[in-house]
Amino acid sequence: MNTDQIRTVEFCAQGALTGALTFPEIVGKLSQCGIERYHADYSRREITYYLEDGDSQVVSTPHPLDVTGFEFSAADVAAAVQESQRGEHSYLDFIRKTMAAGCVGYFVQITGRRVIYFGRDGDFHIEYFPDAP
Repeated sequence: MNTDQIRTVEFCAQGALTGALTFPEIVGKLSQCGIERYHADYSRREITYYLEDGDSQVVSTPHPLDVTGFEFSAADVAAAVQESQRGEHSYLDFIRKTMAAGCVGYFVQITGRRVIYFGRDGDFHIEYFPDAP
């Protein structure tokens, strides 16, 4: 990744943690600089951003070390997503709620316009971007 792309992914990660940027703003900025997807890993407390050619950049995303639930609840993950879409909680609250729902991380597929949330046993839940089918 070039310097501008690295600055953008770091800016977006920080903006998510502080609440300065919304998910649509983050996706827009990342898409504009050539990022096609990213992986938020709750266990490692980091996000890996990927370019189309596979080049990547890892950014530390310190968040509370809450306990991840053992049972994956797609309904609880979906509820946390809906709260985010309505602006009812912060990104850190979103992390806490999805961890409690058994989520260990997620992939944002910017080009595919969806997010795949997954649990420790391979369970998953897919959320499409609001304007996508």
